[in-house]
Formats: sequence, C-alpha cells, structure tokens
Amino acid sequence: MTEMRLRTDDEGATVVEFAIVVPLFLLLLIGIMDIGQMVYGKSVLTGAVHRAARDSSLETRNTSEADASVLDAIRPVLPGVTIKTSRTSYYDFADVGRAEKWNDKNANAVCDAGETFTDENRNGQWDQDVGQKDSAGTANDVVVYKVTATFKPVFQVPFLPKMWSERTLTATAVTKNQPFGNQTGYGATAGSCP
Repeated sequence: MTEMRLRTDDEGATVVEFAIVVPLFLLLLIGIMDIGQMVYGKSVLTGAVHRAARDSSLETRNTSEADASVLDAIRPVLPGVTIKTSRTSYYDFADVGRAEKWNDKNANAVCDAGETFTDENRNGQWDQDVGQKDSAGTANDVVVYKVTATFKPVFQVPFLPKMWSERTLTATAVTKNQPFGNQTGYGATAGSCP
C-alpha cells in the first residue's frame, strides 16, 4: 500500500522540472543578450565610422579627433572597448584593392624572378595593394577607413571556451576627400621583383 502511494505521489515534481528548465532558460536569455549587444555595437560602430570618415574627408580634417569620436560613440555600448584604426589612400576608386602593375613574364600571377614592376606607391617594393598605408590622402584621393573594435561582452555565455570571452567587430567606410586643392599624383617609379 505504501509502495502504491509513492508511485502516484507527484508532490515536488514541479521543483525537479524547474531545476531542469531554469538553467536552459537562463543560458538562452544570456545568449540572446550577448548577440543583442554585438548587433547593437556593430550598428553604432558602423555609424560612427561613416561619420568619422566623412569628417576626415574635409580640408580641415583632424584624423585623431575622428578616431576619438568613434571611440566615444561606442564606449557606452561596448564597455572596455579598444579600437585599432587604419587608413589607406588611393588616387581613384578604380585603384582600391588593385595590385601594382608588373610584367608577369612567367604568367604565375606573382611578382617574382626579376620581373619588373611600376612602384606606384613609391615604397620601393611590389605590393598586392597599390594604396598608401596609414595615409589620409590629399585632395580628391579615395580613402578606405577601417576600424576594428575589441571588447569583452557584458553577457558572457558560461561554459564556453576562453576564446569566446573576447569579441571583435569591424567597420569600414570608403570616402573621397573634398577637392580642397589639386590632387597630387603618386609619381610612379620603376622597380624589379626579388
């Protein structure tokens, strides 16, 4: 008789069900908030980068102030964030991502074995990208402005590897500087591939 009562007794079942459901619910909730922070942070970062790129294209530009404005804009959304910025300038939109011209004698798509090239960015070596690194350019130049933000999420999902404890977001803006003067050519020189 006692055995029969124990089988049919369901008191305390809610506590067991609660103990199973709550951790899963909390994990899902934290995951949603983590993704929400990343999506909102990406949106704010993209807007701040575009605004800073426009400010940097003016004759009165100050790239340090533009970088600081990006950091100020995303700091409330991504506490403890650090940013890394880069600017690459090009003579024209058609140059963005283009390799320096070279005489590819062996047709292997690599500048090698004494092949000659045109050193368009005047750095003394053949480059896969013709742009001038770390340059805000001159009048009418096209500038690719890239910001990488690294932060620790506020809502870290527990039990995940440590590599998930730091997030990276990237935003890029391409602008053309205002025509506040004459555009200076890069004055290409000849070179030889190693």
